[in-house]
Amino acid sequence: MADEDARLAGATCDLERLVRTHLFVIGPNNSGTTFLSAVLAKSRHTWNLRREGQHTFGFVGPATRGTEVPLVWASEPAWIAHFADPAAYDWAATRRAWYFQAFARSPEASVFVTKAPPFLLVVDQLAEAFREARFLFLVRDPYATAEGIVRRRERQSDASRADVLRRAARHLVACFERQRANVAAFADRGVFFTYEAMCADPEGVGTQIRRLVPTLGDLDLDQRVAVKGIYDERLRDMNADQIARLSPGDLRILNEVFRPAKDVLADFGYALRES
Repeated sequence: MADEDARLAGATCDLERLVRTHLFVIGPNNSGTTFLSAVLAKSRHTWNLRREGQHTFGFVGPATRGTEVPLVWASEPAWIAHFADPAAYDWAATRRAWYFQAFARSPEASVFVTKAPPFLLVVDQLAEAFREARFLFLVRDPYATAEGIVRRRERQSDASRADVLRRAARHLVACFERQRANVAAFADRGVFFTYEAMCADPEGVGTQIRRLVPTLGDLDLDQRVAVKGIYDERLRDMNADQIARLSPGDLRILNEVFRPAKDVLADFGYALRES
């Protein structure tokens, strides 16, 4: 998370008083959420964390680190139940930990921002536990997203590429189904856009976000940010590069899972890609 020029530390401020809005970036991993969070951290009006909410010290709840499913936590019903279990979370304790470790650029900051991909499964809990909760919902082309997951998972898993592809596809279908429900249930508290729309029209998406949270008047999506230590550049659509890495065999395997779920993909504007 970008924090150059940060001036204020949450440990020295009364965030219980200062924070008026909690803004959660909600999307599957590898879908642009890290870039979006990094851009939000450049606003003078936001409090931010240097790590994902689930990986910040003091978070009380299930986290993906150290599990067998760090990137595919929605690939099996048992894992979905694990990460969605309300009894596993203590949001009051988590909020205190987040506030203590937050940073801001200005005393004007009043919007607390965080993200963690598995939070896609607990939007209802976030809406109840945090005052003035607002949500930025996004998804990305599932083929490009799957390629990013597989490229990382192959370095971390002994499973075959075919098995990793199938698990990534099951994960994304489950995420799309849950995100569709989130967008419908929290339309009054959130905005939805795709990674592709964010890349093609950053000003338009920025306008959507500013309408949801008017305090973010200085938000600018069209700027250079560092992401995951991998690249430091302006937002650009990387889908074509990533999809080109998928072989015809990869596409056939992904479509074993995507084809029965083509309606949910279509609801977000994505069609099946045939090999």
